[in-house]
Amino acid sequence: MALKKIYLENFTVFDKMEIEFCEGINVFIGENGTGKTHIMKLLYAACQSAHASKKVISFPQKIVQVFKPDHSNISRLLSRKAGNGSAKVQVTSGKNTLRTAFNLKTKNWDAEVVGAQVWEKQLADLTSTFIPAKEILSNSKNLVNAINVGNVDFDDTYKDIISVASVDISRGPNNVQKKKYLQILQDITDGKVKYENEEFYLLPGNQVKLEFQLVAEGMRKIALLWQLIKNGTLEQGTVLFWDEPEANINPKHIPALVEILLNLQADGVQIFIATHDYVLAKYLEIRTKDACTIHFHSLYKKEGKKESPIEIESNCNFKDLANNSIAEAFNKLLDEVFEQTTKG
Repeated sequence: MALKKIYLENFTVFDKMEIEFCEGINVFIGENGTGKTHIMKLLYAACQSAHASKKVISFPQKIVQVFKPDHSNISRLLSRKAGNGSAKVQVTSGKNTLRTAFNLKTKNWDAEVVGAQVWEKQLADLTSTFIPAKEILSNSKNLVNAINVGNVDFDDTYKDIISVASVDISRGPNNVQKKKYLQILQDITDGKVKYENEEFYLLPGNQVKLEFQLVAEGMRKIALLWQLIKNGTLEQGTVLFWDEPEANINPKHIPALVEILLNLQADGVQIFIATHDYVLAKYLEIRTKDACTIHFHSLYKKEGKKESPIEIESNCNFKDLANNSIAEAFNKLLDEVFEQTTKG
């Protein structure tokens, strides 16, 4: 069942915030520091708290694991403007809401949780995937074990994506739609993904496998998407979170990436994206056949007021957002180009 709404109070950069989501693609835009990734991590933590790797994990514990505050103390995620107040997070799916609350006195992840039992029952079979902005599969060998024993310090989004991508890709036959996705991605990367001895390889047409470290990072991200579709991670009823999907990807491949995301949405995958890229956002807008299947959520501060709270504006159309940092930067560039042209 799709995620419907999130409510935040005194959490990190947020004073009070409520956002309603569509069942299709939700695109977060905004300047750095406005909390785009924070929202996606909270939603991911809520999904994972229902059923993480066959082990039930509490909502606040997963929040700590994806945010990695000092000393694993959730109280450090309290808004620094909040004084001695309490933070609240509520995530709604269907008719059920998962709630957690904590304050400066809360130790570790020992936060109040309400609605967990019903939430876990409802979302027990939910598959959710978070793709971080930084590609990590090229460093996969022994990394999960190193994280688990505390030798390296990565948040759970990195550990989880390695685990999910490592799932056996031979499960079940490829249906027509899956074959279509895989062919598009294979044409871009000129190869397939192979997982062997805890390492990922790209297997190009000549069948000479290449270590992921030797493949361009943009290609590795495309190859990761190939792997997730191939192993059945992205299917009807699943949720995908992707932080800056455009990072290090050749702009000429953005249209194909958009088509895949739109088709995944049409096949029942709920998608959350954070982006700074005009091309990606605009392609999502103009290629969407039904405006109700995509929502753009702009996070912003009031102009000229650095200490003002983060606010939210949502719209089905990218061009209709009154507060649009991506479009503003793009328009400024066009103004400078026009000025240079007229001078010439």
